[in-house]
Amino acid sequence: MADFEPVLLANVGKADSWTLPVYEQNGGYQAIRKVLGGMSPVDVIETVKSSGLRGRGGAGFPTGLKWTFLPKDHPGPIYMCVNADESEPATFNNRILMEDDPHQVIEGIMLGCFATRARVAYLYIRVEYPTAYKRLQSAIDECYATGKLGQNINGTDFSLDIFLHRGAAAYICGEETGLIESLEGKRAWPRIKPPFPAVEGAFRKPTVVNNIETLACLPHIINRGVDWFKSIGIPSTGPRDPGSYGPKLYCVSGHVEKPGCYEAPLGLTTRELIERFGGGVWKGRKGKMSVPGGVSMGLMTEKEWDIPLDFAGPGKVGCLGLGTAAVTVMDETVGIFDYLTYTCRFFAHESCGQCTPCREGTSWSERILQRIMAGKGRLKDIELLNTIGNSIGITPGTTICGLADGAAWPMKNAVTKYRDEMEAFIKKTNPNGWGVEDAVEALQLVQLGH
Repeated sequence: MADFEPVLLANVGKADSWTLPVYEQNGGYQAIRKVLGGMSPVDVIETVKSSGLRGRGGAGFPTGLKWTFLPKDHPGPIYMCVNADESEPATFNNRILMEDDPHQVIEGIMLGCFATRARVAYLYIRVEYPTAYKRLQSAIDECYATGKLGQNINGTDFSLDIFLHRGAAAYICGEETGLIESLEGKRAWPRIKPPFPAVEGAFRKPTVVNNIETLACLPHIINRGVDWFKSIGIPSTGPRDPGSYGPKLYCVSGHVEKPGCYEAPLGLTTRELIERFGGGVWKGRKGKMSVPGGVSMGLMTEKEWDIPLDFAGPGKVGCLGLGTAAVTVMDETVGIFDYLTYTCRFFAHESCGQCTPCREGTSWSERILQRIMAGKGRLKDIELLNTIGNSIGITPGTTICGLADGAAWPMKNAVTKYRDEMEAFIKKTNPNGWGVEDAVEALQLVQLGH
């Protein structure tokens, strides 16, 4: 990776970086002044479309294109929902931005709302982020006090109100329609689509949902230009690949010497992230595997660490995608069933239960794994896990949202990439029963810490 100057994290580490004076001293709110001084909403949308900015929340959908799905000439109201739930395990890039540079986030929200003609933004934040909540609210208060939020901002006809909304912390609220249901005061059950939120979202009005890091990119695109943004990252390789442009916040945790959140161009490799930023695998051990962007994206072996971490890279080695770019590293001491048991336990706990394949599939995969860990596994269980993995989720068309796909990919990747280890573990821990084909009794969940 060539020399790179961080922009999203440029203010992090500076004294009082979360305050308005510090943000303005470093060029803050120039982008919104530029936009309000002579650009139209269409101009901003076209700029963002031209930049190739893709959503940083997991799916990587082109941001400017997403904005165009809003109905044209709609009388309003139009809402923006800002997804700050950040429930993906080992993901904390949004938290860094909200805690250390909340005004960058607010300016991004202002730009997004101007482009989409939204006059109200709801920032949905998980309750476990008390510092982020306090600093965001303080920054919002500063903006109201100085006329940056409210009615007729900068003497124009653009008005905007931002409201913080604390969620009770559920993984399912990271799904945009689950977030909207929770925002409306209901159980966070994702909605059947269509209609999509752009047509019928919050309070049944047109709504755009964007991620914190996505919006934080907007001031830099406006200030520095499209050419600057597209000079960073991986260019498009064809009509099916819109490219992976711009800076990205990568989280690295697990078995590394220096876990943390680091900014780099899209497209660096897992190996470079681990060795250059994370200080290498800890304790002089060898790396065994990692997740590419949160556990829902699946599993990469150490031999796959040279695949670029862009929107297309992880898919080339059978993973679901880049996700949140939160890489968790596991060394040679970690067993594949240890990883799978905790991963499947997480998804079984977080499934909202609305869709039967997800509710039952995540629950029974957890039970199968607990039985294996208790020394009662069968080789047949490997195929059962693979069958569950191939039968739940949006990809096979059996569920409303993608939580089940996130639960399925680790199982499918484990069977594909670590089958020999799985078979050896079962034969070693259940030498007399590993070949049983008949149905066996499930264990009580309390046996493994429930």
